[in-house]
Amino acid sequence: MLSVIPVSAFVDNYIWLLRDAAGHCVIVDPGEAAPVIAAVEQYGLQPRAILITHHHADHIGGIAELVQKWPLPVYGPAAENIRGVTEPLAEGAVVNLSEPAVRFDVMAVPGHTLGHIAYYVDQPTPLLFCGDTLFSAGCGRLFEGTPAQMLGSLDRLAALPSQTLVYCTHEYTAANLAFALSILPQDPALIARQQQVAALRAAQQPSLPSTLAEELRSNLFLRCAEPALQVALAGDLASDPASTDSQSGSAAEPIDRLSVFTALRTRKDHF
Repeated sequence: MLSVIPVSAFVDNYIWLLRDAAGHCVIVDPGEAAPVIAAVEQYGLQPRAILITHHHADHIGGIAELVQKWPLPVYGPAAENIRGVTEPLAEGAVVNLSEPAVRFDVMAVPGHTLGHIAYYVDQPTPLLFCGDTLFSAGCGRLFEGTPAQMLGSLDRLAALPSQTLVYCTHEYTAANLAFALSILPQDPALIARQQQVAALRAAQQPSLPSTLAEELRSNLFLRCAEPALQVALAGDLASDPASTDSQSGSAAEPIDRLSVFTALRTRKDHF
């Protein structure tokens, strides 16, 4: 039986420890080593591997210290230059571990960074470790990739089973919902999720993981085909030549999802 322990790091990061009943664990995105070492000691764990989703410092900063303490294989994206990665991975790769007994399917999800990957565990309740691609009620900022790449990555993740538990790496849910409600203030799914998250945070509990079903309900970046969202972003879309009719200059024609996503991500960048 697998379980996941959240380890808080920095201001709002989570490092995830995937463990089995015997105490073997996998460390996901260790931005710093000290809180991982403390959690391993607290729970009596035996680290067996490190998984990395992308090259940003708050996801890789603890690698050197951790592998000095424990001689662990480090899995990470082949398309990114990350010091310490011993097992480079690309789209379609599989990571099979015996301790804990788990298989990770690797998905290329460019957008936040060009080489970003996610790790999917296919079991009765699937697990997704998606780094900074899909956030609870949001998505990652486009530091390197294009809106089309990010939307394609989100579409891939959204097609996973609805019961999938989504383990992203930042406690951004409340802020993401505040942004979403600035766009659709009367949306019942957003209001319900905001109330749920507020209760969790008041109790000093993580808002994560969410489920993919919850994200499909309350994450506007997964709802770009909805007419209500298009209406709410009409001003942004009208100012985008790519979203208007080439002859009439009117935004009355159906709006493609990429234009909506781009407008939404741009609005979020300045929220």
